Amino acid sequence: MEGKMIGATLPGNSTVEFKEFDIPKPGHGQVLVKTMASTICGSDIRCIYREHTGKGAEGYIDGTIAGHEPCGIIVEEGEGLRRFKKGDRVIVYHISGCGLCYDCRRGYAISCTSEHRQAYGWQRNGGMAPYILAEEKDLIPLPDELTYVDGAQVACGFGTVYEALEKIGIGGDDTVLVVGLGPVGLATLQLARAMGADKLIGVEYDDSRLKLAQDLGLADYVFKSDDEALGKILSVTGGKGAEKAVDCSANDQGRQLAIRGTKSYGKIAFVGEGNTCTFNPSPDIIHGQKTIYGSWVTSLWRMEDLVDKLVRWHIHPEDLVTDRFPLEKAGDAYALMASGKCGKVAVVFDEE
Repeated sequence: MEGKMIGATLPGNSTVEFKEFDIPKPGHGQVLVKTMASTICGSDIRCIYREHTGKGAEGYIDGTIAGHEPCGIIVEEGEGLRRFKKGDRVIVYHISGCGLCYDCRRGYAISCTSEHRQAYGWQRNGGMAPYILAEEKDLIPLPDELTYVDGAQVACGFGTVYEALEKIGIGGDDTVLVVGLGPVGLATLQLARAMGADKLIGVEYDDSRLKLAQDLGLADYVFKSDDEALGKILSVTGGKGAEKAVDCSANDQGRQLAIRGTKSYGKIAFVGEGNTCTFNPSPDIIHGQKTIYGSWVTSLWRMEDLVDKLVRWHIHPEDLVTDRFPLEKAGDAYALMASGKCGKVAVVFDEE
């Protein structure tokens, strides 16, 4: 396939810039994917959209087509393909690792430190264009039961959540506290319920996101993040706190709440990136014998496992999308996501 296409780039001044690119030609082990949906992640806003603050693994190369949450259909094959073919519906795992280091061989390309590591939408062209050149090794099959908008959210959003929940373990006796109810926090509630959590508590400071969480009915309790939040959490947990907690707020006070709202011997996962965490080790962690887990995205194998389970659990990540835009309105899409007054925002190329 030959020709030109328009892609959206992020110059780092809270705007979107459109540029013309050649439609790429797949080489050995590569495919050309027709983009059907590409969703916007909070890390795009934090590290690229407002200003280029990311370094190393989060360092954006100027002029790169944005979008690290793409999903689409293969329209052209390169030589040497082993599993996928033209016509396959696919999700693109958003990190293309070297494939040979310890982390890559475990499936965690996100943790690859090789000079050959590239993130789609950061160091190589991503999903905010009609076509994306992808490595076959970075693909996950998208089942017919899931939409392209469902698939776009799997790698970085729902995959991140699933990894964290698997680390802390979710069972039928667990009350799960989720702090920060943006798209990742809402996904945490959705998956925790499917994994068997007995009771779900959500905490959020933004009124629009509080209302969204309440309207979606994903939690048993939704509390405003204020000075009374901890007391409310303790009041609905018999004064003991939740067995498990996930912080998606990336906020110092939010992380403190996740720690202090967890009962003795509880487990806490930190998912939201950035900022700091201030706590008193003895009363907050040591005396309660609590454990904090750091969790960064997910692995290829666990992502494929999640896709199968989304079908079995009848979960559609698309339900968390509050706003859709065509590519030519990508500027509006990023501005809305940056405002925080929304759920998940998607750029959709062809409605299904």
